[in-house]
Amino acid sequence: MKTLALSFIFMLFIWSLKAQSTFVRLVTSKGDITLMLYDQTPKHRDMFLQAIKDGTYNEAAFNRVIKSFVSQGGELDEVILDREKQHPENAPKRLAAEIKPGLFHKKGALGAGRNDNPEKSSYLSQIYLVAGKKQTDAQLDAIEAKKGIKFSKKQREIYKTTGGTPHLDQDYTVFGEVVEGMNVADEINGVATNKDDLPLDPVVFKAVILSKKEALRLRNVERSKS
Repeated sequence: MKTLALSFIFMLFIWSLKAQSTFVRLVTSKGDITLMLYDQTPKHRDMFLQAIKDGTYNEAAFNRVIKSFVSQGGELDEVILDREKQHPENAPKRLAAEIKPGLFHKKGALGAGRNDNPEKSSYLSQIYLVAGKKQTDAQLDAIEAKKGIKFSKKQREIYKTTGGTPHLDQDYTVFGEVVEGMNVADEINGVATNKDDLPLDPVVFKAVILSKKEALRLRNVERSKS
């Protein structure tokens, strides 16, 4: 029995190491933010991880910060679109949307930026963190009526007590969330900006993929919350 028990514990340990949940840390000039990437959006998860490995987020910046809305980092729309205009022979590089009803724009959600394309496909080098604000039932009812969507009981409760940006739901891919450092994310969202929403004092960051040991610790923390 002891051998079987030890074998079972070992199998659980191996399973936890191989679990798909992946964690990334944004080392910012304001402090660290830890993100959990969702398994339900594997293409966006892998896209972000590859961009990190390629150095896209080695010296990135939060370059569009809108208070109580979102903090956007990576490449600006203008930079991406201007580069594409210079090479009209190449098709724009986008990632097909992975919009899931259960993944929503609660405070701390990680989303992929995009331009106004009908497919709702994402840029490969732009992310945003949701700040948002608390919503009322009337506000949520109005969004449901306007967009033809339905918020779950759980989503309504989170939007009313924690906040978010529900009017973005079903239009942008949400592929992760903040699990540590929400206070840092809040500080970034509150910095002074110019008329173009660019922080007056640069807020820079580097994205780092966490080790299996760190990921295991964070997975256990997340499990304990559920």
